[in-house]
Amino acid sequence: MIEILSRPWPWYVAGPLIGLTVPLLLILGNKTFGISSSLRHMCAACIPAGISYFKYDWKKEIWNLLFVGGVVLGGIFSVFYLANPDPIVISEALRTELSGYGITDYSNAWVPADVVNWQSLLSLKGFLMIVMGGFLIGFGTRYANGCTSGHSITGLAALQWSALIATVCFMAGGFFAANVLIPFILNL
Repeated sequence: MIEILSRPWPWYVAGPLIGLTVPLLLILGNKTFGISSSLRHMCAACIPAGISYFKYDWKKEIWNLLFVGGVVLGGIFSVFYLANPDPIVISEALRTELSGYGITDYSNAWVPADVVNWQSLLSLKGFLMIVMGGFLIGFGTRYANGCTSGHSITGLAALQWSALIATVCFMAGGFFAANVLIPFILNL
């Protein structure tokens, strides 16, 4: 079983499993699915009822909090028991492009150490990439009233017009950031 779980699953298995979550949620009576909404539920549970945004029956969404807890526990389990010891493979074309931006240290398996480190955080480039990037992700998620998983999986499956607009905007923003904004910031 560990062998099956430790390898990437093919798209034709993982895709339908993700897609089947939507009808399952609809059958169970839940109309929303996403990670970002859990923060609202946690705040509604912990913050006194003086803020109108948090005045709702968050207990109906307890399953979503349990789901997020499972994601966190699954991530911890994966790191300790399913982690692939092989280095992440980066194509030569991408290595060449990134070296033009000064990114050459791939010793950290998850993020380039040239960009994401404590020293970079104190530079303009690092502040823009780490702090402002995190702020913009949080702001965009709140402004769109959901995250990419909520809009692009559940919202599109439910044929919600707002989910289509949000998904198109997420994609356009991602293309713009990857091809224009990030290269500009890395060249500062």
